[in-house]
Amino acid sequence: IHAEAYPAGELKHGPLALVDADMPVVTVAPNNELLEKLKSNLQEVRARGGELIVFADREAGFDNGEGIFVVNMPHIHDVLAPILYTLPLQLLSYYVAVLRGTDVDQPRNLAKSVTVE
Repeated sequence: IHAEAYPAGELKHGPLALVDADMPVVTVAPNNELLEKLKSNLQEVRARGGELIVFADREAGFDNGEGIFVVNMPHIHDVLAPILYTLPLQLLSYYVAVLRGTDVDQPRNLAKSVTVE
């Protein structure tokens, strides 16, 4: 999985050019003041054939359908939402790594310590 985090408002400044039918787009969509802007951006992704995996508040108005898979998240206060939404993304990363045969306990090119000079 090629993974980069982008604020929804910056999607049109480059990342949208990467989207095609072979590029799944995973997005976090809590029900807050930016939701409508995010929905507009996700329509742009779908227009380019991108497959969406949306982690969304149950009240955000997303439905499963062609090209979109919705993971319903419980409603939570905006301050705590980043913590709650991070957990399934970490699990997604873990299980994709396991499916690819990556040694998740001994990642390559990772040092356990850093020497500061």
